[in-house]
Amino acid sequence: MTATPPDGLLAWALDSMSDSGGATPAVRDIESVAGDASNRRYFRLRLADRTAIVVYAPPATEKNHEFVRVAGLFAAADVRVPEVLAADFGRGFLLLEDLGDELLLPGLTPDTADRDYARAGNILLQLAALQVDDAALPVYDERLLTEEVGRFEQWFVKGLLQYDLPGEELALWQAVATRLVASALEQPRVLVHRDFHSRNLMRLRDGALAVIDFQDAVSGPVTYDPVSLLRDCYIRWPAQQVRGWALAHRDALVAREILPPTTDATYLRWFDLMGLQRHLKVLGNFARLAVRDGRDAYLKDLPMVIAYILDVLDANADAEPGFADFAQWLRAALLPRAREQQWGSSL
Repeated sequence: MTATPPDGLLAWALDSMSDSGGATPAVRDIESVAGDASNRRYFRLRLADRTAIVVYAPPATEKNHEFVRVAGLFAAADVRVPEVLAADFGRGFLLLEDLGDELLLPGLTPDTADRDYARAGNILLQLAALQVDDAALPVYDERLLTEEVGRFEQWFVKGLLQYDLPGEELALWQAVATRLVASALEQPRVLVHRDFHSRNLMRLRDGALAVIDFQDAVSGPVTYDPVSLLRDCYIRWPAQQVRGWALAHRDALVAREILPPTTDATYLRWFDLMGLQRHLKVLGNFARLAVRDGRDAYLKDLPMVIAYILDVLDANADAEPGFADFAQWLRAALLPRAREQQWGSSL
């Protein structure tokens, strides 16, 4: 075997996969599978005639009940997700359908992007068509939006860069954060995956896309998932191409009467400011993984996220009070500190 699962996990998985006569299937192999930024651990279990993904998701930290529930919601909307074959919530054990290893990200090229983003956009339309009130999901409310964007100051500025904001700079940051939260709250609400991007989409053998890592789904701003996809923290596309994709998605939402008629200017402002909120949060998240958890693999992705942030601040500097000053502060106070670190040498 090439991996050692936690005690009891393999026996539980084999028992869950045994036939009706009670015969325990023979194990061919079990190997670790690349995971995500959570505390979950994934294993591919190979039997003679099938495979499955076995997950250890510590119940103290992971949203296992939510994962199973949202999987059912997505499947009911004809969105492809890994089928939950068995679950032991007390021990944090999950047995999932094996969808393979091919994430969307490695196969994204200028030649495939239009097709792949159209497929991903169709998934978002299916999710947005769900009645969020009936789904009884948590609401992406002011408290959660504020806490998330606050991770930028707590973990990126103070934790990673070791910079304490004096009063005037703190007030500037708080004004920008307040504006971003207000923009998010004024948007129509739909079902939001909350981390919809190329590493959480899997390409299946038939070319269709499946969705993973959806346990944090909420009822929230209509642009959150589109901007997560189109301004992906792991791949970047030309601004005009992103604008075209964003407005095409807006048109599809309006055509399906999910979104009221909305002008280009309004939708793109929502899109920009929602992306800014998300990317500031991501700086905090990736910094927290490094500072608190000793997991620095995501630091290499920070320069692209910072570039997104500065682009949006600059593009909206005339329309949004404080954005020009905030961008100037980022460049003057934070970028020199970031460039001193190994991950920031390209800034």
